[in-house]
Amino acid sequence: MALPIKDPITDLFALDRIVARNSLRDWLVALAIVAGAVLLATLFKRVAIQRISLVARRTDSHLPEALVKLAQATRTWLLLVFGVWLGSEYVELPARLELALGRIATVAAFLQCGLWLAAALDSWIARSRARAMETDAAAATSLTAFSFVGRMVLWMVMLLLALDNLGVNITALAASLGVGGIAVALAVQNILGDLFASLSIVIDKPFVIGDAIAVDGLSGTVENVGLKTTRLRSDSGEQLVFSNSDLLKARLRNYKRMRERVVTFSFGLSCQTPPERLRAVPELVRQAVQAQDKTRFERAHFKEIGASAFVFEVVYTMLDPAYGLYMDTRQAIQLALLKALAAEGLRLAYPTQTIYLGEGAAAPAAKGATA
Repeated sequence: MALPIKDPITDLFALDRIVARNSLRDWLVALAIVAGAVLLATLFKRVAIQRISLVARRTDSHLPEALVKLAQATRTWLLLVFGVWLGSEYVELPARLELALGRIATVAAFLQCGLWLAAALDSWIARSRARAMETDAAAATSLTAFSFVGRMVLWMVMLLLALDNLGVNITALAASLGVGGIAVALAVQNILGDLFASLSIVIDKPFVIGDAIAVDGLSGTVENVGLKTTRLRSDSGEQLVFSNSDLLKARLRNYKRMRERVVTFSFGLSCQTPPERLRAVPELVRQAVQAQDKTRFERAHFKEIGASAFVFEVVYTMLDPAYGLYMDTRQAIQLALLKALAAEGLRLAYPTQTIYLGEGAAAPAAKGATA
């Protein structure tokens, strides 16, 4: 009886052929499990983002927006790790390889959970920060430091849980980290100094987001208090960046916390003004100041006899410290004062110099005179 002739190519791709302890059919099924798991998870992620985004645009609830951020935090390469692990369960693998895949899947699971929790934390902080900016800017400033601390605690917990599930003795690890932490702290002491300065700013609140402050001759509005630097938006538009530790050492002026604004200015009258007419000037100033809203007249005095002017000093208080209102009011007061002085025939002084010649001295000839 003649034996059937085997085709080498057909035999190579036979589904019952054993390759690495498993039939070719089992390997194909495992590969299909990997591809199907990744494809379904990716498709579900894309559809979920699209559908929940539509719901988020139609409602004022923050939950759909948070769910979108959770879906966006899902990583495709982590899904591939899960798919490979699921496929490996269908085939027989060497014990060491199976153990390695299980540990990789465990680390991937904790990493993905950490990404989801971090996205949820960011969503909550962003929502709380936006709400706090409307009611309490100090709370919005504190959320910056809370975000860093929350992320640090979250990933430390994820790391310890992952190591514990991998069979690592985390008690000994924690002790070794304590010793290593001292060396790291010495190496990054400048960064840690700025970090603790940031916490001091958050706790002590010398300024908060939205305050107008001046530092070493530079002024601007606080935009962000970070872990290492604080950023200001200057009046001319550029961004100013200060180290947190430098800010704590500097002398700050916080204009936002002004309850009232005290204004002082001086002006001079001509030295030819008769003394009896100078007595009326303080009253003219008082009337000009009191004619404006949200002002409190303090005083106006004949301060000194200057080299070329009789100098008066005026002090009044703005009951509203807003800078724009202050400038408008100051302009109105000065215009009213100029009008009142002109009506009284009083002239402002300007720099002059008078030369007196001694008796018998000849006056200089005018330019262009003939002998």
